[in-house]
Amino acid sequence: MLPDIETAVRENLAAVLTADVAPEDLQPDVGLTGTYGLTSLNKVLFLTSLCRDTGVDMAHFTEDDLARMHTLRDCVEILSRHVPAGA
Repeated sequence: MLPDIETAVRENLAAVLTADVAPEDLQPDVGLTGTYGLTSLNKVLFLTSLCRDTGVDMAHFTEDDLARMHTLRDCVEILSRHVPAGA
């Protein structure tokens, strides 16, 4: 069974951040770049591992989807639209 989307986002995001933040301490509505220092490279690593863990093909994301991923909540909402049925 695939992990809960929000849990997967939190765990994968915490794993790539340079700041030591526990997944449960990540705030859903703060900027990932400004608050947590998410770099472009870390965003790619984050999304790659997140897609692997959730069974979502990265090809489903549009350029606009990626550009709108500013907060943890944004990531959860956008990813949720692409989770395979029955997951």
